[in-house]
Amino acid sequence: MSSYLRPASLDDALAALAARSLTVVAGGTDIYPARVGRAFDDNVLDISRLAALRGIEAQEEGWTIGALATWSDILAADLPPLFDGLKLAAREVGGVQIQNAGTVAGNLCNASPAADGVPALLSLGAQVALRGAHGMRVLALQDFILGNRRTARRPDELLTEIRVPTPRARDARGHFRKLGARRYLVISIVMAAAVIEVEDEVVSAARVAVGACSEVAMRLADLEQAMVGRHVDGELGLVATADHVTPLQPIDDVRATADYRRRAALIVIRRLLNELGAAT
Repeated sequence: MSSYLRPASLDDALAALAARSLTVVAGGTDIYPARVGRAFDDNVLDISRLAALRGIEAQEEGWTIGALATWSDILAADLPPLFDGLKLAAREVGGVQIQNAGTVAGNLCNASPAADGVPALLSLGAQVALRGAHGMRVLALQDFILGNRRTARRPDELLTEIRVPTPRARDARGHFRKLGARRYLVISIVMAAAVIEVEDEVVSAARVAVGACSEVAMRLADLEQAMVGRHVDGELGLVATADHVTPLQPIDDVRATADYRRRAALIVIRRLLNELGAAT
């Protein structure tokens, strides 16, 4: 017989995970649809009562996004332009009902190649904090998501918060673009996110990430390096070339061919960077 646990404290949740294998549920927007048509017989650890895991906080070294922060929380939060890309991605996560229930951390733990939040968080240089009975460890997001539906989370661990470091430059801006078969409520064919740090009207640092074009969303390091020193204007996207998207490994599926994805990725990136460069 399956069991259902809903602890009121983080210590109790971690003790339960240490004792046996449990399926962690927060908003439930990924786990329940994945089990349509068959009995739900998982042993569940529902963490929705863990008040300590809620909230979005600004600190001197950066921001923390609690594991139970929802996409609606992201949209409502008073965040600087650095987070504009994440806010745009938040609007693409299903409809309002899903945004109200689905958590940012759950989007990461689900580890879908088409997860809308991952490229935006990669462009923010995000890290994840994992807590278990034996302590805490912090991983860069690119080291946490290992593949399609695979993460580095151990069975006795919870992802408790997402950390976004403070950028070096005072002027730091983010943006996000998604290509799908329609405007809303759609799984992406290609999506891209970028953050640029600007000093004296030139790019001093850049982070560009692409999702739905590889098993894991990935940053384009060569493009990021090529952007440094470029003047910030509405033609910033011209720096992106076909060579910059060669690390991507798209697949053929019902939404698009690999060749289409590769060509579309370059167009999406160029438009993304042009819009980001034109922003004031």
